[in-house]
Amino acid sequence: MRRVFLSAFGDPGHAFPSIALALKLDAMGHSVALETAEPWRSAVANSGVEFFPAPEFPAVGDRKAPLSPYAAVAAAMETTRPRIRRFAPDVVAHDILTLAPTLSAELEGVPTATVIPHVSPVTPKGVPPYGLGASTPRTPIGNLLWWGLSKPIGFGLDRGEREYNELRRRVGLGPRLGHHSALSQQLVIVATLPQLERGEPFDERFHVTGPIFWEPECPDVDLPEGDGPLVMVAPSTAQDPDHSLLRASLEGLGGLDARIISTWNRRPIHSPPPVPDNTKLVEWLSYSRTMPKCDVVVSQGGHGTIARTLQAGAVPVVIPFAGDQYENAARVDSAGLGIRLPARLMSPKTLRLAVERALDSSSMREGCQQTAAWAAAHDGTATAAELILNL
Repeated sequence: MRRVFLSAFGDPGHAFPSIALALKLDAMGHSVALETAEPWRSAVANSGVEFFPAPEFPAVGDRKAPLSPYAAVAAAMETTRPRIRRFAPDVVAHDILTLAPTLSAELEGVPTATVIPHVSPVTPKGVPPYGLGASTPRTPIGNLLWWGLSKPIGFGLDRGEREYNELRRRVGLGPRLGHHSALSQQLVIVATLPQLERGEPFDERFHVTGPIFWEPECPDVDLPEGDGPLVMVAPSTAQDPDHSLLRASLEGLGGLDARIISTWNRRPIHSPPPVPDNTKLVEWLSYSRTMPKCDVVVSQGGHGTIARTLQAGAVPVVIPFAGDQYENAARVDSAGLGIRLPARLMSPKTLRLAVERALDSSSMREGCQQTAAWAAAHDGTATAAELILNL
């Protein structure tokens, strides 16, 4: 039996993979501690996992005196490091954005693993860097363009390296050379589908395991009646407060020869538009149980939603609004697995055209079904758990 300390901050896209790993390792008979946001305590309440509420600090932009990101890491270490010392783990596995555990583990002499709950931010030269939301170049000239831009783009990574090493100096650790040096030196788990990656893994530390999924309990919902194709509209739980995607879908997909199931994800919707006859609007639904029945899934492109869609063999239609949604949409588009519709061009009409194209595309459907077959043969959670245990 091994002792494993897992940590992730509270955003669902980052907390859920750590919850899944904690429950898997506990079921395998290992001693597990999980540090994440208090609202997720109930996720492990019926298991043997020891829960620690993650340290929280005002975010930048909060009127309460906010800490800079790296100052918040140093402050969080005052709570996390004593927990790690008392738990005495054999390994610490931390989310890519949760640095207090990995620095604390290094100070305590404990091996670490980094869990990246999305596509890898480390990309080879000659392709767009992570975060720009640009498609993979299809010609040699395109590759040369990105090669030429690698140096100016590197200036930002150089700054990140300097700031991270200043944090390391502040907490009593020596510097690390190179970009992305906050990643574990021993194991980096990339919890995504290889079909969404650009090139081979960065080095031998990197392992593309497949997605690591967990979702809260949710009752079953009845699907719209009929036998036509099924389209799910799954808006972001963190973006689009005005429900513009949901409103566009209700107006634009109403006359489509398909069944539509939409959710407002328990986020208040003021003055909701009429619900068409072919549409069912629900408060919440299980992605894991509903997506396998779908032909197309419309979303704003959070990695978890995209990965669930592809795992289910459905064709994604992605309308990115913010953050890594642009990158995820670009990866789907570059792989030929779905349709990217820029938010600035979204309207009821363009959304309908995108869904019709997704329903009609045999090549996209075949590519998504092949991706689903890969996912069915590769359990990302089990693979990641074994990699962590073998450290």
